Amino acid sequence: METKIYKITSPHDEAIKEVGRILEGGGLVAIPTETVYGLAGNALDGETACKIFSAKGRPSDNPLIVHISRFEQWTPLVKHIPDTAKALAEAFWPGPITMILPKSDLVPQAVCGKLDTVAVRMPENEIALAIIESAGVPLAAPSANLSGKPSPTCAEHVIEDMTGRIDAIVDSGDCSVGVESTVLSLVTDVPRVLRPGKITAEMIAEVVGEAEIDDAVFEKLREGQAVSSPGTKYKHYSPEAAVVLVRGDFEKYASYVRENAAEGTVALCFEGEEEKLCVPCVTYGKKNDPASQAKNVFDALRAVDKIGAKKVFARFPESEGMGLAVFNRLLRAAAFNIIEL
Repeated sequence: METKIYKITSPHDEAIKEVGRILEGGGLVAIPTETVYGLAGNALDGETACKIFSAKGRPSDNPLIVHISRFEQWTPLVKHIPDTAKALAEAFWPGPITMILPKSDLVPQAVCGKLDTVAVRMPENEIALAIIESAGVPLAAPSANLSGKPSPTCAEHVIEDMTGRIDAIVDSGDCSVGVESTVLSLVTDVPRVLRPGKITAEMIAEVVGEAEIDDAVFEKLREGQAVSSPGTKYKHYSPEAAVVLVRGDFEKYASYVRENAAEGTVALCFEGEEEKLCVPCVTYGKKNDPASQAKNVFDALRAVDKIGAKKVFARFPESEGMGLAVFNRLLRAAAFNIIEL
């Protein structure tokens, strides 16, 4: 398959109409969002959903997120929109939060991983919104990478993974957030965060009174447990190199790296720490700045492979607020392999 590349920097670009026609016709297009690049296809067509799974090499039990460009597009996708959901949408949409509600019959089972719920969000990226409008249908869009690899935060990442697998890639530069949206289940008594992101549980609780964080954010899925949200698989976001997450202050971390370094060892650390370590380093943001960590973590996980890493010792981020999103991604990149110092 030939994959066309569209360089689009404005929501008014004429090329958006052509991209919309590809999507309307059942094609697959990688599009930018504020979080990561998404692999988009018609969310109302089960065959298109199957093509998305095939292009990514993604298990079909892993549900897709449906992206809309206007509030009124939400109503036909779900059985009912409760007041809680309306309040959250008013507070955070367009933006990086996905809400799960019981699905309507309009949404194919293939999109939802055969669950009776659907995950919906309205992205903040203006080009993404324009593309959805041009397509004329909601778009199912998981991250535009091969399944299991670090999510793509720039078009170059998508080109590496998806060239020859999909119809087109829209290049609109770097994503501003860098980790996927918060996924919030609204089918429980208390709203429950299934995947952390920029919109934190604390921010959600300020709007609706309370919010819980699901155990799946911190733990492996149990054997046979259904996948209720993207990003909850045992190993995910992973480079080819083996990742080990190291918890401890910098002095203990540096000592551990020094004592365990071998050929192919790379340190995944914070900016400014490289000169104090004895192995090649890749940084993923500033120590006390989870927003910069989120923006850089996936690029850093791809960079360790480019320099030939065999084993990666990753600095442990703060696990509160937006830092929880970074911790969650690194935890799965490391397949829950943590060293406590």
